[in-house]
Amino acid sequence: MRLSQLQKYIILVVSGERGAFKRESLRAFYKKQKNKPNKNDQQSIITKSLERLIDKELLVGYGRRTPKKWFIDEIRLTKKGLVIAKKLQGEQQMLPLRVRNVSKKK
Repeated sequence: MRLSQLQKYIILVVSGERGAFKRESLRAFYKKQKNKPNKNDQQSIITKSLERLIDKELLVGYGRRTPKKWFIDEIRLTKKGLVIAKKLQGEQQMLPLRVRNVSKKK
């Protein structure tokens, strides 16, 4: 199953929490990014990622229903999501490596 970097971040962050996790704190993912989307785009990207994770049965979303759409306020991992989270924690994480300019002396 392919997951985006944001989806992996969501699963790992939620796996460390007991009970339901507030969705507002998921914007911390974009603090590390160099080219950040604007706030409205961040919100829509997070919403789409949450909905896709719910469709894959990795998350359960709690929120409000209006006649046109759902508003997800809190999320929780399912048993299948916990298995994926443990697998992701075992994978090697990407490090922010800096390339130094090393000049050779002659």
